[in-house]
Amino acid sequence: MEIVIMSSTCDSLIDDIEDMVSADDPTPQERQYARKSIIPRARKRNTQQTTEVLHADSVIPGMQKIWMRTWGCSHNNSDGEYMAGQLAASGYKMTEDPAEADLWLLNSCTVKNPAEDHFRNSIKKAQEQDKKVVVAGCVPQAQPRMDYLKGLSIIGVQQIDRVVEVVDEAVKGHSVRLLGQKKDNGKRLGGARLDLPKIRKNPLIEIISINTGCLNACTYCKTKHARGDLASYPVEELVERARQSFQEGVCEIWLTSEDTGAYGKDIGTDLPTLLWRLVEEIPEGAMLRLGMTNPPYILEHLEEMSKILNHPRVYAFLHVPVQSASDGVLMDMKREYCADDFRRVADFLKDKVPGITIATDIICGFPGETDADFQETCDLVKEYRFPSLFINQFYPRPGTPAAKMDQVPAQLKKQRTKELSALFHSYNPYHHKIGETQQVLVTEESFDAQYYVAHNKYYEQVLVPKRSEFKGKMIEVEIFEAGKHFLKGRPLDGSEVFTPSIAEPLQKGEVSGLTQEQLSLQQNGSVPSSGVLTASWSPWSLDREGLKLLSISLAVVAILVVFMWEKLH
Repeated sequence: MEIVIMSSTCDSLIDDIEDMVSADDPTPQERQYARKSIIPRARKRNTQQTTEVLHADSVIPGMQKIWMRTWGCSHNNSDGEYMAGQLAASGYKMTEDPAEADLWLLNSCTVKNPAEDHFRNSIKKAQEQDKKVVVAGCVPQAQPRMDYLKGLSIIGVQQIDRVVEVVDEAVKGHSVRLLGQKKDNGKRLGGARLDLPKIRKNPLIEIISINTGCLNACTYCKTKHARGDLASYPVEELVERARQSFQEGVCEIWLTSEDTGAYGKDIGTDLPTLLWRLVEEIPEGAMLRLGMTNPPYILEHLEEMSKILNHPRVYAFLHVPVQSASDGVLMDMKREYCADDFRRVADFLKDKVPGITIATDIICGFPGETDADFQETCDLVKEYRFPSLFINQFYPRPGTPAAKMDQVPAQLKKQRTKELSALFHSYNPYHHKIGETQQVLVTEESFDAQYYVAHNKYYEQVLVPKRSEFKGKMIEVEIFEAGKHFLKGRPLDGSEVFTPSIAEPLQKGEVSGLTQEQLSLQQNGSVPSSGVLTASWSPWSLDREGLKLLSISLAVVAILVVFMWEKLH
């Protein structure tokens, strides 16, 4: 692992701690021999009374406020939840107000230029406000030597379990960079442990990363530079994480990764095997949502996947990015499938899983894309009328093969993006659902705070009245309105409100991952009643807290010793 430590007295690259001792330095034996020949020199005591001021280090890590911002995918959001949990368990206070924070933790996304621009601007803003800064995510992992990252502490995407160490050093004014990979006997692991403390952004939803990296080498993708090749978590670890989540009141699980369909290929298992095991753990009324999968790998499991997506506790929803309907463009992208492969996936699942929602992504203006290529993509959208479509204008990412290809003129890229967006907004995918009666799971609040957000079996967004008794519940509604991106549901009179959670959900901001012993102590009043794990009770920070108390005690003792010395002399 490469470790970089920088401070006002040290600004160098150290690959190993032993590099701090050079070959020219004296050995321990030579130093011991030299001591024997030293003749002490008598020193005259200064009889004039002097006053010595003891300067104790006033920066004690673990007592600061931290604001965190995360960009990008649900995998990145999961990483952010884990980092927040560990910091809170170690005594730091997570705040939602960037102005009051002592340190900003910025968790970046490298997929598109705008996301990186926001990230870079946030760094500049933090520095202008004299905030300490720690950066994480795919941008610094892929390009740690970018000019605007100089002097900043970095947490690599597989080093999130060491976020406390990095933040500790950052608040003391040092710069630490941890960018290595997790390995076991030389084999790359999926990442940090899944049983680390975390603070869920939504206490009702658990995001589980089932693997990191992928098997592809897409020419436009910068994420591959950060996340690397495929590395999957073992089935048992994932099942245990899901089990623990349900015991903490979670009622919805999201499985995420750069490519869920490739799960297990590196460890001798596959996605359907994992999903069948997880289904056994899902309580009645709770739901599982599967994340993005590329066409080549899901093709191998279509029959089993259709059975799983029909299961009552699994959303009939799949995100399968097509990116383009032109085989020529797909070849230049190195996507390893053709447009007909995507159609096979979509047609099979639409036939075997009635009503399924298939979401997809499209890139407009990839290098070399002709008008005919773009028309093929438009024809695909007209054919399937995707209810959920992510349209992205192509941005050349530095260091990728696509950045070196002949680019489509910027104005033409914008025009195609606008044209495809207009096509997408020309149809209403939900109008035919008005009048239907649906079971929906309520998990979130709408952006305008006017409604609660629920999802039906097909993971379609249903807005329901904002009544506290609905949050985290499965309710029955009648659909009375349909918009482009949502449905509105009216709760049926006399219908049952079902509670899928098998335990009381954690409070917002509360740390997940407490042991049964700690829960018992908390219930008996031995832990602060706020429900938030403090550093004193954290299994991840007892040693650090002891050191903090010791450092304070030693400072006080030193001051007393100096005071007594002055009195006696």
